[in-house]
Amino acid sequence: MARLLRPFGRAVTYTRLLHLLIAIVWPSLWLFVEEAWWTWVAAGALLVPVGLVPAMRTVEGLQARLLLTGHGHDSGSTGIVVAPSVSWGDRGRLVVWLEARLLLGCVTAVSVARLLFTAVDLVLSVFGRGVGDGGLPVLDGRSPWHLLLVPPVLVAMAVTVVVPGRIVTALAPRLLGPSPAERLAALEERTEQLLERNRIARELHDSIGHALTVAVVQAGAARAAGDPAFTDRALAAIEETGRAALEDLERVLGVLRESERPVSGRPTLADADRLLESARASGAKVEVDMTGPLDTVPGPVSREGYRILQESLTNVLRHAGAVAVRVRVEVADGALALEVRNPLEGGASGPGRGSGLRGIRERAALLGGHAHTGPYEGDWQVRAELPLR
Repeated sequence: MARLLRPFGRAVTYTRLLHLLIAIVWPSLWLFVEEAWWTWVAAGALLVPVGLVPAMRTVEGLQARLLLTGHGHDSGSTGIVVAPSVSWGDRGRLVVWLEARLLLGCVTAVSVARLLFTAVDLVLSVFGRGVGDGGLPVLDGRSPWHLLLVPPVLVAMAVTVVVPGRIVTALAPRLLGPSPAERLAALEERTEQLLERNRIARELHDSIGHALTVAVVQAGAARAAGDPAFTDRALAAIEETGRAALEDLERVLGVLRESERPVSGRPTLADADRLLESARASGAKVEVDMTGPLDTVPGPVSREGYRILQESLTNVLRHAGAVAVRVRVEVADGALALEVRNPLEGGASGPGRGSGLRGIRERAALLGGHAHTGPYEGDWQVRAELPLR
């Protein structure tokens, strides 16, 4: 019983009824001027050109969100858009919506009014009072048994109040919802947001991971060396790497705070010397071979190349320690080639299959390139090729 009565305790049940009754206000006023059956036909015909107006979808969408669902501004939970109609398909669905709303509103208003008058007539007939507009043959004469018909009539009126509201609410997402083109645009926007989140996660992983790795390696080496001069150099390297990581972190947090602001100031391969010096300060013997016009590399490619180089050097310091590292950066044949190799001495294992290596492959794939990580001729190799276009 409580479940059956629950809809009548919700405000949205009555706002849905109001939504249907609003649709018949102006045709009802027309009836005062010309009371004829064709008035409703004319009203339905007038809704066709009205539904072709693009702005009408905004009006109907806002009204449907507020009165049918109670979510005036939350499109994600309603499936109802408020953007103006763009295609003829949108306009056609809006016309069908207006016609369906008019029809349901008319049927609901007439049914509720008729059932209400019938309930009043049943009660009055018990006392021998004149009946109203119920029009049921059973009301002829005075009878106390008429009270037994009041509850079924009230139940029928309650059903008439609830069911049309649910019907029009179910129709709203189909007729006022996004078109296939709008769904595709929303999906693309959502995809862009997810890609941006993944990119930010990789930025934090690469930058903070590199800084922490350098700090750990430098601190361990300084403690083992017991040399004040080496300790000073290690502390200076830790400070410099930490400052760089803080700058990266502040930039990423700025992007999160202001999602519409374009990303700027991210490091590129022009700043690779900072990475190389940080690796050398940690004990790695880095040999670098850079060929080709690096200044012609597009910004997105250069930025991703920097991050791939950063993650590669971080993996070397984390898993191989102070070993010889060969770095080759080449710009030729419309592509940027990056290669980082270090020996697997003493049976040392490679970096494995962590998120850093996945990040390298993902960065390359997003730019239409490819990356290989793994053992190669006795070394551990990270090789990535990124197209310049």
